Amino acid sequence: MLVFAMLLAACESSVTPAPPSGIAVSKTTFAELPGWQAGNPENALGAWRHSCGRLLAMDPSTPLPGKVSAGTAGDWRDVCSAINALSGEPAETRTFVESNFTPYTVSDGVTRDGLFTGYFEPIVRASAQADGEYNVPIHGLPRDHVTVHLKDFDPELAGRALVGRLEGARLRPYPERAAISGATGENTPVLYWADDALDVFILQVQGSGIVELPDGERRRIGFAGHNGHDYVSIGRSLIEQKELRSGGAAWQDIRTWMERNPERFSELLALNRRYIFFRDNNGDGAQGAAGVVLTPEHSIAVDPKFLPLNVPLWLDTVHPGPGEERLQRLVLAQDVGNAIRGAVRGDFFWGVGPDALALAGRMKSPGTYYLLLPNNLTPSS
Repeated sequence: MLVFAMLLAACESSVTPAPPSGIAVSKTTFAELPGWQAGNPENALGAWRHSCGRLLAMDPSTPLPGKVSAGTAGDWRDVCSAINALSGEPAETRTFVESNFTPYTVSDGVTRDGLFTGYFEPIVRASAQADGEYNVPIHGLPRDHVTVHLKDFDPELAGRALVGRLEGARLRPYPERAAISGATGENTPVLYWADDALDVFILQVQGSGIVELPDGERRRIGFAGHNGHDYVSIGRSLIEQKELRSGGAAWQDIRTWMERNPERFSELLALNRRYIFFRDNNGDGAQGAAGVVLTPEHSIAVDPKFLPLNVPLWLDTVHPGPGEERLQRLVLAQDVGNAIRGAVRGDFFWGVGPDALALAGRMKSPGTYYLLLPNNLTPSS
């Protein structure tokens, strides 16, 4: 415990503080879920099967971590086996879910209302070699990068970590963005060289993406680690500086501002001290923190301190497109994000490319979600 205390003191700035809010769940019915009767839960079967595959591969005694108890992996074995066997026919899927699951309203103990944003996979033009056009590094995980998972010292700290680097026998905080962004030394490998600094920044905010090489070949890259510092929204910073208006700070708005103020761009990016490192990912799609491939419009990032990963949620929020229609559908908790904090907070995955960017960039919607648990489980929070 003395060693643990020393590590905590050495990297105090790298620990993300726990949200002040709590979480509460209350039993409800499918008839009370907004949009359930008109919804199409069968459309989420692909995402759900990804998560079930993960749960079925776990030791049955493995608990699903989070302030809301969702049992163990073994408690999901029967329903997951049945989900894998479903044909996908709408009536069959709906009957199965209604017969085998119980919905629970999620709140922070005061309100069930929360915030839902969107994210996507960007496509970034890049090259394997640096030249005059391709001069912005996309970094791999540094060789001196160290992550300490605090659950190894105390199970109550599951989901929290210290990130730093060793200096002699001591673990020190890892440098901030400004000290890393242009580095090309032995400890900081470069995977690719991009032609646009904002594109690389967006790639880091999203956590994964696709690089398009000069010959047209595309390669997917994914999250490998971060520098341990908290995320700061540069859009919000520009609003606070009255450079952009509230509701007008999407990525295209930030790009327009950058083109008008190129001398201040590096200063703006440095406000977000968090820095993301990548690895090549030759899988079939973007992979979330739950260890599964994300499914556009049916995967969501949540705060794992409150909700376990790989569980189904019924989402009720506002679509970011014109008309403010309701966005109501079955989604799977398959990812996390540094800015996704709280009992009712989600980041909706829209997919790949410019169309997904347009929706993700506009999404800042009020809403709520409902946790679906197998009938054999009684949650506690």
